[in-house]
Amino acid sequence: MNRHPFRSSLIAAAVVGALSLSVAATAQDARRAAPQDTPYPGQLTVNVDLTDAAKRMFRVHETIPVKPGEFTLLYPEWIPGEHAPSGPIQNVAGLIITANGKQLAWRRDLRDMFAIHLDVPEGVSQLDLSFQFLSPGDGEGSLFGASASSTPNLVDVEFNQVAFYPAGYYSRQIQIQPTVQLPAGWKFGTALQVAKLQVANQSAGQAGDTVQFKPVSFNNFVDSPLIAGEHFDRVDLAPGAKVPVHLNVVGDGAKDVKLTAKQLEQQRAVVTQTNLLFGAHHYDHYDFLLTLSDHTGHFGLEHHQSSDDRLPADFFTNDDMHTLAASLMPHEFVHSWNGKFRRPADLWTPNFNVKMQDDLLWVYEGLTDYWCSVLTARSGLWTPEQFRDTMANIDASMSERTGRAWRSLQDTADAAPLTYYGGGGWANWRRGTDFYPEGQLLWLDVDTKIRELSGGKHSLDDFAHAFYGMENGSYVTKTYTFDDVVNTLNQVQPFDWASFLKARLDYTGPELPEHGIARGGWKLVYTDKPNAETKAMEGIRHGVNLAASIGLSASKTGSIYDVQWSGPAFQAGLVPGETIVAVDGKDYSPDALKDAITAAKTGSAPIELLVKNVDVYSTAKIDYHGGLRYPHLERTGGKDLLGAIATPRK
Repeated sequence: MNRHPFRSSLIAAAVVGALSLSVAATAQDARRAAPQDTPYPGQLTVNVDLTDAAKRMFRVHETIPVKPGEFTLLYPEWIPGEHAPSGPIQNVAGLIITANGKQLAWRRDLRDMFAIHLDVPEGVSQLDLSFQFLSPGDGEGSLFGASASSTPNLVDVEFNQVAFYPAGYYSRQIQIQPTVQLPAGWKFGTALQVAKLQVANQSAGQAGDTVQFKPVSFNNFVDSPLIAGEHFDRVDLAPGAKVPVHLNVVGDGAKDVKLTAKQLEQQRAVVTQTNLLFGAHHYDHYDFLLTLSDHTGHFGLEHHQSSDDRLPADFFTNDDMHTLAASLMPHEFVHSWNGKFRRPADLWTPNFNVKMQDDLLWVYEGLTDYWCSVLTARSGLWTPEQFRDTMANIDASMSERTGRAWRSLQDTADAAPLTYYGGGGWANWRRGTDFYPEGQLLWLDVDTKIRELSGGKHSLDDFAHAFYGMENGSYVTKTYTFDDVVNTLNQVQPFDWASFLKARLDYTGPELPEHGIARGGWKLVYTDKPNAETKAMEGIRHGVNLAASIGLSASKTGSIYDVQWSGPAFQAGLVPGETIVAVDGKDYSPDALKDAITAAKTGSAPIELLVKNVDVYSTAKIDYHGGLRYPHLERTGGKDLLGAIATPRK
């Protein structure tokens, strides 16, 4: 017997409510049945109107063949290459669904924001969807589809942004015919094949050019972004080859989209050296899609027969910018082999709303990042010295990752869905997506170990041929596991590769577990002079990275990006997000801070910083006297394996 009848009634109501929710959840679960590998009946169409791209509005009309009854639509959530549930559904607005001219009610799934449910009435064979994708503006968002993708002069479209698809089917089993309307006179690049092009006729009142593409699977539709703009250039990167490769460039200014003769030669060498590395290709054509603008997001995203590369406007016109960003396009190109043709088994999913698992990102991204640096050097985009500067900076950065005390390299991959869009600050302690830079060191360790064990007869290039160099021309994905990687390494050079890899992947502690630089005939040293890459980086960003000395990095205006956990700045009480106002009683500037560090080397007084935290000022005294410290590689003797790795193949 319950002494509180009022409380008893609340409990009874809660039970009834829970049962109701349970029934509703069961119904929704039934609508989210596992996708089947059978053809979807009928063909979807989508018309993406980009004539208002300058206003950051993409207008969409989509048709989906259906049968009467319960029906679920999905918006792509897990986008290949983004490694997180990042589909930008928050930017979809104005969704109206009609059938036979009448608007239908729909409801979002309460436990899956990327699914919507509706009932298709009798006599209905097609749904008509209309909605807008509201592209983020300059400064909004941070990465991939969450960042700005249009300006008055250009537009980037990731097609996962502008289409829903039916639940219950493999995305490769759903056919769709895309049509795009562009502002009049704009040129475009995409891996999609054109079926029909209708040029605008202003006298007839047509607003823009219309491009109809050949039908493709929904899988390949999402995998084939489009760039377009007023200022556009297209160059052939494989002249005379049977399999075409082109570089499509769009920018906010006409001068920004033109390559010099030397730059064209280097980009062609990227294609040549990459094909020599792998010994086979996995596309029937390939299109680099390069956007050059200071008003879009800056990143790269891989696709099987194209890449979505976005860089600052002066990439081709500023030598420092060209050097610093030179490895982006090689990185995305390598992904056509590693990540697209061959993909970790848990990163292959039947559609875009099944969860991915990222445990092998140290192969997917880490190995790609290693080869992109190697190919940037082999193609001449970097000199051997620039290659070594890059490796020195990576080695130093990873040596200073204080978070290694608690987070292993393996966990940085496992936790990627959290860390890609994680909070800012404390990067050295959080570690974040360190499987990129430490992945480079891991695979350099593997490469130099193969060369050492084989007496120079074998290298990681042989692994590239064995693991990726099959089924020439095919772009049907072949998945792999950890054991597949280990077995292929053993075919190239017998060794206990499983233990070798796991010792580095699972390690936590103060020391960097990779030793490829030392095995390659070099060692990391520090001097008070920045290497060329660091100098170029400071020239472009106008900030300062003093992680190896006082233990912080800051912008040109004094905003503190990061503080080394337990380092000198940390001990003085500094934290990310604060602003340095003054250094030793003088106005802050990066040079003033560096001068103070230099002066403190010969004195005993601490470096004194006036710091602002929101609206509170305080003084921080950094007791550091070690001077400026910048990373370099220094020769130790023996075989120069780094030089051999960076040498072009013939």
